[in-house]
Order: sequence, then C-alpha cells, then structure tokens
Amino acid sequence: MAYIKRAAENTIAGISKMFPVLLVTGPRQVGKTTLLQKLAEAENEAGEKRKYVTLDDPDARYLAKRDPALFLQRYSAPVLIDEIQYATELLPYIKMSVDRSKRKGDFWLTGSQAFRLMKNVSESLAGRVGIVSLPGLSDAEIYQIPSEPFSTDPGHLMNRLAVAKPRGLNEIYQRIFKGSMPELYADENVDWETYYRSYVDTYLQRDIRDLAQVADEMQFYNFMTIVAAHTSKPVVYEELAGAAGISAPTAKKWLSILVSSHIIALVQPYHNNILKRVVKMPLLHFLDTGLAAYLLKWGNPEALERGAMSGAIFESYVFSEIYKSYWNAGKEPPIFYYRDKDQKEIDLLIYQNGVLSPIEIKKAASPGRGAIKNFHVLDRVCTTKDFGGMETLKVQLGAGSVICMASDLLPVDEKNWYVPVWLI
Repeated sequence: MAYIKRAAENTIAGISKMFPVLLVTGPRQVGKTTLLQKLAEAENEAGEKRKYVTLDDPDARYLAKRDPALFLQRYSAPVLIDEIQYATELLPYIKMSVDRSKRKGDFWLTGSQAFRLMKNVSESLAGRVGIVSLPGLSDAEIYQIPSEPFSTDPGHLMNRLAVAKPRGLNEIYQRIFKGSMPELYADENVDWETYYRSYVDTYLQRDIRDLAQVADEMQFYNFMTIVAAHTSKPVVYEELAGAAGISAPTAKKWLSILVSSHIIALVQPYHNNILKRVVKMPLLHFLDTGLAAYLLKWGNPEALERGAMSGAIFESYVFSEIYKSYWNAGKEPPIFYYRDKDQKEIDLLIYQNGVLSPIEIKKAASPGRGAIKNFHVLDRVCTTKDFGGMETLKVQLGAGSVICMASDLLPVDEKNWYVPVWLI
C-alpha cells in the first residue's frame, strides 16, 4: 500500500523533540500508526532503533495491564506503543521512566478513544506529554501540495495559485463523496461502501460499546445518522433528541462523544460585548464528508451533488479543509461563526492576532455581491465610538473570502475576494 506523505510530519517530529512523551490521537484509521512508523524508519536510518508494540495484541495487553513495570522492561524506550487506551495502567510507569531518563521523545503513543484517554493522560503525564490530533487526509495531502494554515489574505492566496491545481464541480464532489480516510486513496481496490460499513461497525463495537452511557449501539448509530443530516447547522439539542427518540441530556452527552472521537467538530459563535444579539448555539460540522455521505445513504458523487444535502455537505467540506490546515500545523483552529437574532449569518470567522476575517461559503461559480451582504454586521466591533471606554475590545476587520466554485481568484470589492474552493 502506497504511503501518503502527511502534512503533520514536521509538527509531530518537532513536538517529539520538545517532550519526553508524544501522544497522537485522532479518529480510527486516519493513519496515526503508519505516520509514526514512517518517522521511526527515518530514526532507524539515523542509527536509533525504536521498538514497536500494539496493545491490540491480547498478549501484550495482558502483560501491560498485569505487570506494567515488566512490560516496560521488555519494550524499553525509545518505543512506539499503539492503542495506549487499552492499558492506561502503563501511564504512571511511563511517567517514572521519563522522570529518570530526562530524554525527549522516549515514548510515542497513539490512541483513538480520546474521550476515555485524555483524563488519564492529563493526570499521569502533566507537563511531560505533547499531544497532536491527527485528522483525516486534507486536499493538500491528497494532491501533494504545501499545507499551510488557511488565510484570507490576498497575498497568501496569490501564492497558492502557483501550487494548487484547478478542479471542477465533478472532481470536487468525487473528493467530497470519497472522504478523508487514507486507505481509500492508498489502495484503489478498496470498495467505498464496504470500507465505511466496516468503519462504522468497528467504531460502534470497539469504542462506543466501552461507554456505559451508550447501552444501545443501534440507537447510537441512528443518532449519528441524524447528526450527519444536521451538518453545517446550529446545534439544537431538543431537535436532535426528538429525532433520535432520546432525552436532550443524552443527546448532549452523545454529541460530546462524537466530538471527543473526532467524528464532528462544534464551531463556537463569535461574540463581543458590542454584538449583543448574537445567538449562543454552536455550529455542527461532520469532519469526514465521506462518512456523512455513507450514513445518509448517498450512493455516488453525482447523486450527492444534485441532492438536498449538496450545499450543506459542501459547506462542511470547506470547513474541514480549513480546520485541518490548522491542526496539521500544530495550531488550534481559530474558527468561529456568526448568527444573530435578526437571522444575519456569516458562515465562518477566523479570529487571530486581533484581526477578524469573514468567510462565506457558496456552492456557485458566480455567487454575486450578495454573498458578502452580512459582512457589514462586523463593522461595529471595529469602530472605536461604539465601545464606550472599552476600546480594548476593538478588533481589526481583515480581508473577506467567498469560497465558491469560481474558476479563478477574483476581487468582489477592495476588501473581499472570490476564492476557488480548490485554493484552500
């Protein structure tokens, strides 16, 4: 199977040099182990032999749980331990080992069940572990172009024109439909439907079954499908609960499981004391559009493109690409959205370094100037006179983007640009 070079390689290698323990989390089958084994090969070529053990192996898991000290004698540092969540008893012994050795990068760990793992890691390895969340494949990885955190700055976008390859509507939706799992791109013989069926079965049986609050796997599967149908919409727990036949507190708990296992992301609303009519509901996005398409029973890219979910899936695809561009660089995605009680919406906002940049997402080749009609609601947070002595809350309004199916990077006006989706 061909190896796809990952954008996070440099980020992970850098963090390994900063901390004695490296933990790579992320959804199942996104290539965590493959990536670390590739980095270990480079170490081996440099003369440092790193051992490898997976706790999927029942014998290794039994030893790790029964006698952690003996396990770490057998698999001494430097070592890569796969699926650490199956034997968290190792964590205190790893702490003692790194406190003795003081060496960086001694332990590389992977774990898929972040909802159960992170509490144990934070308690046992505080200050000793660097954590990286590896998402599914991004466009930059699939098409092997440089990966950078997305910016609406026109200069940044101009530079990407030199490396990005234009793609049409059909190719974009083939990508959206196929999703982000490396195995689907590394081996063309893998059947899409069979793969995602197996993926969902594994997720339900190996992750969800372990959680006491999820007693009915099929009911949780039904909930996942309902959440997929709500991608790119604000979260209303009562609405999700009613559709799934569960209580609102259960819907909230189950949604947090999907967030913790990196199936979905919740985008928080941007709020400022000046913007008093902003709604407080988070926005929901499925991170793997292929998984969402499978759950919603779309059979091919053409049906998905023509169907009722076309625009919502397109919006989640754009969000996930921007989201992954930050994660792969080792940065927390500074992404928000705007919606107020007057029904004015801005799909995404990037807020960093005191600059607020609005983004509208349209599945159209020529969205028109109406696409930026709501950007003006941000003017108040950039005007000193509105702050009444709280000028520290003032922000600067950056360049805006309308991410769409345009064939070229073109200005809407002096401040905002039409950005082809293949350019992000």
